[in-house]
Amino acid sequence: MGTITAKHLKQRTGEVMKRVRSGERLTVTYRGRPVAVITPSSLEEDSKSEGLRDVKHVWRGIEAALRETEPQFQGWREATEWVRKRI
Repeated sequence: MGTITAKHLKQRTGEVMKRVRSGERLTVTYRGRPVAVITPSSLEEDSKSEGLRDVKHVWRGIEAALRETEPQFQGWREATEWVRKRI
């Protein structure tokens, strides 16, 4: 595993990305201390995201659930008063 400074990462991002794409794993240091590790994306991680549903589809489900429920408060003022009484 290689080591690079945060300054080097900022100044030579393209070069660093080429190293990572080629399979190298890099530790980023800031003031001599390790703060992050940059690793190539694995095929296993990529396949996990394939199982996620489309945001639009999920949002439609949220909106449908909201339409089916009754609001607890008539407006934001009523909700604010309720919260203030609980504090």
